[in-house]
Amino acid sequence: MIKRLIFLGPPGAGKGTQAKVLADQWQIPHISTGDILRQATKDKTPLGQKVESFMSGGELVPDDLILDLIRERLQEEDARKGWILDGFPRNVHQAEFLEELLAELHQHADYAISLEAPDDVLVDRLLHRGRNDDAEATVRRRLQVYQEQTAPVKAFYQQHNRLKVVNGDRPPEVVSGAIAQAIA
Repeated sequence: MIKRLIFLGPPGAGKGTQAKVLADQWQIPHISTGDILRQATKDKTPLGQKVESFMSGGELVPDDLILDLIRERLQEEDARKGWILDGFPRNVHQAEFLEELLAELHQHADYAISLEAPDDVLVDRLLHRGRNDDAEATVRRRLQVYQEQTAPVKAFYQQHNRLKVVNGDRPPEVVSGAIAQAIA
């Protein structure tokens, strides 16, 4: 069975962990926009060179470049049998683009899985990841920005009857089981 999932959730909710577990289990690609951006710049593809000019200047990569990279990635051979998108779409514009792109590719997303946990749990997880930029004030701001930008994306998938909310404040194996149960 082909599985195509979109993982939504704030920083620290466990999207990357869960996407990797399920992608390995189902032998489908875990597609992270951050990984795609890093790989494109490393490979020095034409798109990668454009991306690098923004990243080296400390600027956000514009939506249209990210959308082109996603288009390219979803057309690769390994994505034909399914995929898990991690960290994309981040806004309603990207969600609408993704719907159009998938229609063009004769694909569809089965579900958007929203992993959720209380802010205090997320802050604690992020502070213990050990990144230099993870001061508590910075982490709380990132969570606030996530809520402002991504709440409409959750509503978008809710309106399309494809949103599944999963409690991410449990041990990883329990969360994996809850995701599998939600999409069964």
